Order: sequence, then C-alpha cells, then structure tokens
Amino acid sequence: MRLLMLGGTEFVGRAVVEAALARGWEVTVFHRGRHEAPAGVRTLLGDRTAVDGLAALDEDPGEWDVVVDTWSAAPRAVRDSARLLRGRAGRYVYVSSCSVYEWAPPAGYTERAPVVEGASADAGHTDYARDKRGGELAAVDAFGADRSVLVRAGLILGPYENVGRLPWWLNRMARGGPVLAPGPRELPLQYIDVRDLAEWILGAAERELSGPYNLISPQGHATMAELLQACAGVAGGTAELRWTAPEVILEAGIEPWTQLPVWVPPGSDLHDALHSADVSRAVATGLRCRPVGETVADTWRWLREIGGSAPQRPDRTGKGLDPEVEAKVLAGTEGV
Repeated sequence: MRLLMLGGTEFVGRAVVEAALARGWEVTVFHRGRHEAPAGVRTLLGDRTAVDGLAALDEDPGEWDVVVDTWSAAPRAVRDSARLLRGRAGRYVYVSSCSVYEWAPPAGYTERAPVVEGASADAGHTDYARDKRGGELAAVDAFGADRSVLVRAGLILGPYENVGRLPWWLNRMARGGPVLAPGPRELPLQYIDVRDLAEWILGAAERELSGPYNLISPQGHATMAELLQACAGVAGGTAELRWTAPEVILEAGIEPWTQLPVWVPPGSDLHDALHSADVSRAVATGLRCRPVGETVADTWRWLREIGGSAPQRPDRTGKGLDPEVEAKVLAGTEGV
C-alpha cells in the first residue's frame, strides 16, 4: 500500500506514519518542515495555508492508495488538497471529530445524529466544529461518498500527545503528595489510544471502507479510577489520590475537561457528548482498543524520553489545575 500523509510529524499523523511503516507500506509525508518526519518516509515540503503551498505536491508524479488528512483549521485547505489529489489517490481519509455533531448529542448517539449547520468546504477558519465539518464536506465533495472515510474521533490519548491532557496527569502524579481526584471513581470514560486510531485507519484503507465512523473506545473501556491509578503507579507511586465529589469540584469553580483533563461530571451534557458515543460501527469494522495501563505506561515512557515536557499545539488551550487551587480545595474537604 502507498500512503500519502498530510502532516505526519506530530501526534495522530505521526502515529499513522509509524503504523504504516510497520506494515511495510510505502509512505510519503507532506508537511511544513517544522518538525522532523519519521525515518523511512519520502518527504515533500509545503504550507497548505500559503499561496502555491501545494506546489511540491502538485509537481510530484506520485500516486497513492490512500491519503490521510488531519487538518483542523480552515476547511478550504482540505478542499484544495482533496481536489488536487482526487485523480491520483484511491481513497481520502479525513480525521474529523465527534465535535461535528449538533450540540449536545444525546448519550448513545450514532453517526446518524444531526451535525452542525453553517459549515462549508470553502470556508476560512471559523470554529472547531464547523472547521471539522467543513473538512468532511471537502473530502466527500472531491472523492465522493464511496471513496472517502470520515473518522470522527473523540478524546485521543497516547504517545506524542500535543494537547496536554494525559501528560499533565502524569506530571502531576510524578510531583506526588495529595492529588485532587475527580469522582466518582467508577465514572466511565471513552477515549482512543492514538495507535489504535492509526491501526483502524490503515485497516479501513485496506478494506476500502467509506463513510463516517465514531472512532473512540466503547464507553467504559476504562474508569476515572483506572486511569488515575495507572498514572500514579507508573509515575513513581508517591501520589495520594483524594477522591472528591463532583459537586465540590464544580462549586470551587474548577472547569471540567480543561483544568481537570479528561474528567467531566456524570449526568451532564458534556459527559454524554464526550464519553457516551455509540461506536458499534467502528467495532464491527475492526476497532481494537488496548488496556488503559498500556496507554499510560507508554505515554510516560515517551514523556521521560523527551525530558518530561510535552509539546503543546499553539491552537489549543493549556490544560491543568493550578497547585494553589488544588491545595485550597483539598484543604476544605476530606474527599469521598
């Protein structure tokens, strides 16, 4: 198989490239040159936001079985790339997001749930949900519904993470001491290890799948306790988890998802949207999800290899709780 990866030097793109190389695929990476591409790939340089930014791709004679695109900004960048490649590639896989669904999707929502309105393949940068939906429209417009795959990913964790969620928890556990652990312990989580996401994408290309797929683990693949206990275990074992009721956390003004990454209170629209999608379509087409302990251990190993400080995408907000806020909340409650 011949893969053209648009991006391929960070997080999801890098995981796709490494998985493809492991399968013996021939890989071309088109990127801006800001980060080094994985060894073993053929490289083309260009900036999709610049005038003539696709020149290297346009002038290259290559043809590919599949293109994988993770673009998250102006949809017209996906439009231009997809139009350029529709006669030179067999399939276009666009890594989208469950954010494309009209807010707030109910628990158990499938790929048939209503999507946001107002998105366009021709649009400049607007907001994340409409940008991703516009990218979907661009991919389908160029390749048709039968040759495009829309990967609606949810929470993505694992090595190379440049958003700041799992790395924050790991570094917090490494500092040790009492840790504000948001309850309830048995809160079901839904996420995808970036490497499992990558393997499913490549399998979808091999099997010539098409259409939209919610791409996250089945709900409850791990609980909040299993995730945080795994983090505490690999990061030195000196952290003391202080389980705290959701209402205490919310009353303290702590923001779910951002200040306490991954966590959102049970029974909320946010939890239904982020941790309650129906993924039976993806599971039926080969999705396999590794244990949470493996995701955590491998991310910690990678984090130590790069000195403990994870890269941070400039277009994503910072994650994590201020130590003073954490200490204040812990001082006011004995937890639950």
